[in-house]
Amino acid sequence: MSKAFRLTASTGVHKGDREYQQDRVALFSHPRFNGCVLGIVADGMGGRSGGRKASDQVLLTAQQLFERFSPDSDDGPTMLKHIVTEAHIVIRLTAISSEQEPHSTVAAFLITPRGECHWVHAGDSRIYHVQNGHMIQRTSDHSYVQSLVDRGELTEAEAHSHPHSNILVGCLGTESDPPAATHVISSLQPGDVILACSDGVWHYFAPTELASVVNSLTPREATEFLIDKARARARGTGDNLSLVIVKVEALEEQKKVPTLAELARPEGHSVGNHVPQR
Repeated sequence: MSKAFRLTASTGVHKGDREYQQDRVALFSHPRFNGCVLGIVADGMGGRSGGRKASDQVLLTAQQLFERFSPDSDDGPTMLKHIVTEAHIVIRLTAISSEQEPHSTVAAFLITPRGECHWVHAGDSRIYHVQNGHMIQRTSDHSYVQSLVDRGELTEAEAHSHPHSNILVGCLGTESDPPAATHVISSLQPGDVILACSDGVWHYFAPTELASVVNSLTPREATEFLIDKARARARGTGDNLSLVIVKVEALEEQKKVPTLAELARPEGHSVGNHVPQR
């Protein structure tokens, strides 16, 4: 990104209609590198304590690895993949020691000071890239219905209401190694928005609707709107909700204040001290 920019952001989390909260969401600002941020959503599964332990571990692992990351010398996608693999290992160890079956999704994106954006995901928590109100890219769920869509056996609309839409084929904490699908945006531009959210949010919106909301509202306004609207559309049956939104905005160039010499030069006047005449 050649022009100066700023990031505005918001996070949101709500218990929805569940008895307990298993989602975790965070937006970390790097302690040493200005303009380097990590957004992350983790949707825990496995009972009240098990799911929360899993999503807690995802965020703890992410924070630790991010704070050691250097955008000048380290590889962003590698760091994101390490978040997935290391959190998965610890969740598996937790399962052995606690006799629970904790699992978690993950959707994480890294924005570097150079304006690059890298993301990784496993499960059905999603990341969306919106540009000036248009949906450019989203993650592809590691789910049973997504595999049917990929094979042409279901449309996106049919998958949305399929009775097995909550069955995952890949996430953290299972016996199999988790998927770690990555994507890169080489240069974010003013007007770009990155949205990461759990299925408790995206399930109730068409992609075009999400794009319109995050483009037209501030991140805080969009966060509140999406949670409220998802809650209303769930009609008492909604899941936990979590999301993080980052919007890229151009910095307005400061208006240059002309010097006295520049003001005087066009009219051919000299500049000096003015002594009032009596």
